Amino acid sequence: MKNTNVQINKEAQINVGCETSKFALVVGFAMAGLVGGGGFACIISGLVTYGFGGLLKGLITAFTGN
Repeated sequence: MKNTNVQINKEAQINVGCETSKFALVVGFAMAGLVGGGGFACIISGLVTYGFGGLLKGLITAFTGN
């Protein structure tokens, strides 16, 4: 039995716009995750420092200005 090497040329068509959109979506989700994680850390820090009442008072003050 003789071994035969066969070369197959195959062209792949790449949609650059679709690939760019996928990359941008992944980067956007990663950045949103970082921002969300930072916000969560700030809320936990505020709860530890001021308690639930202090955070609620600060939220009301931020909206009303009083």
